[in-house]
Amino acid sequence: MLRKSNDRARQRFGIWNRCKTLRSLKQIHALMIINGFLSDPSSLRELIFSSSISIPCANAIHYAYKLFDQIPKPDIFMWNSIIRAASHSSNPYKAIQLYTKMVQTGTKPNSFTFPFILRACTSLYAPLTGTQIHAKITKLGFESDGFVRNALINMHANIGDIKIANDLFNTHSKRDIIAWSCMIAGFARRGELKTARKLFDECPERDLISYNVMISSYAKHGEMEASIELFNQIPRPDIVSWNAIISGYVKCGSHKKAIKLFKKMCQAGVRPDDVTILSLLSTCADSASLEIGQRLHNHLLEDSSLNGLSVKIQNALMDMYAKCGCTEKASKVFRSMRELEISSWNSIICGLAFNGHVNETLNLFVEMLERKYNPDEITFVGVLIACNHAGLVQKGYNYFHLMQNIYKIKPNIKHYGCMVDLLGRAGLVKEAFDFVNKMKIEGNSVIWRSLLGACRKFGERELGEIANRELLRGESVKSGDFVLLSNIYASMGSGAFHKM
Repeated sequence: MLRKSNDRARQRFGIWNRCKTLRSLKQIHALMIINGFLSDPSSLRELIFSSSISIPCANAIHYAYKLFDQIPKPDIFMWNSIIRAASHSSNPYKAIQLYTKMVQTGTKPNSFTFPFILRACTSLYAPLTGTQIHAKITKLGFESDGFVRNALINMHANIGDIKIANDLFNTHSKRDIIAWSCMIAGFARRGELKTARKLFDECPERDLISYNVMISSYAKHGEMEASIELFNQIPRPDIVSWNAIISGYVKCGSHKKAIKLFKKMCQAGVRPDDVTILSLLSTCADSASLEIGQRLHNHLLEDSSLNGLSVKIQNALMDMYAKCGCTEKASKVFRSMRELEISSWNSIICGLAFNGHVNETLNLFVEMLERKYNPDEITFVGVLIACNHAGLVQKGYNYFHLMQNIYKIKPNIKHYGCMVDLLGRAGLVKEAFDFVNKMKIEGNSVIWRSLLGACRKFGERELGEIANRELLRGESVKSGDFVLLSNIYASMGSGAFHKM
């Protein structure tokens, strides 16, 4: 327990070191309130740092934002902690907002602030904002700081003016291996792999980071032979090196090679991390390799050094089991989760829906609402797919309207596609066409092909011709589309198709 004493710093360090989940963080926060530590700046720093950075949970960062908003006068360490977390989050724009607020409230940024802001600019592909931040850096005299300068080089090389990146690199950073890596990564991201490789070959001191940058670049562009060639030159590849190759194989669809390399990595004594496991679970899901997926799951459960599985890993496990048709195990993973995010609900709802478990899907959706989780556009795709499987037309309409009117979610092409397919399968072909005509976005080939299939099934020749004409306007026409229309005419004893 936290106590006010001379050795509280040591005790607090021990407590924060054991704080690995949002639940434990909330417990410590409660103790701080009870014991009066919320007025202690060092305790507040630890609280903000742990909630925003230390805990690998999307809900933790939102908790951190709420905590931060309650601090009357955060110091620069607190600002930097929360900005850093935001820059690494799924919403890096929040980092820009926090920086703006920090400046407006009179707190001056320091050299630690700007690398995080520049990272956010790079993630957002916001070169104009990045250039404005560069001007501020120059004005405050931080351009000579090595960390800031490398962040500037990285930003300009990746999304900004490559000439500015070159100038910074040639003027100050030719001896900095990180700057070399930033330039290599920048050219590679722009698709200039030859220039990136030339820089790599000219690099005076190629360390593991520069190798990994080049290996990852080749792998991301599907050039696996070149990637493997460099990988084999590294005396001791680290987890980043292995992950780059494994991810490259997964992206190329070479699932067996990805799994084979994973086994080789384990034999080399390299411990897999979340990135490794996510890549492998993805390849197991896409190739329906249930046995290997189960082995990975067992490996994770048996690893006593892991402090619980991250939400991303558990979501990936659910996705893998569902795609392999093992929905019971997917549900078991879901029910074992201590902390749930909207992505967790989406994984199990969509997984069950795709496998035709209609009642379970809709019951989970109701449970989700009862537990005060707000559904998003992905949730409603799963719910509409479930309605489609069971032909629940009225329920489909109800969920479609609920999505728009209550949760203010604009339907996308997937939502429209689900509804059109639902109506078509139910024999409401004319109603499906009316629905398409009222859509606020243009229908794609999937929608028109769905309508053409419904016309074939229910003998709607004239509507079938309309659907076929719309398909011909697109670029993804398939021979099967002509077969469908021909079958419509054949079923009605007409040779009109041959006169087209």
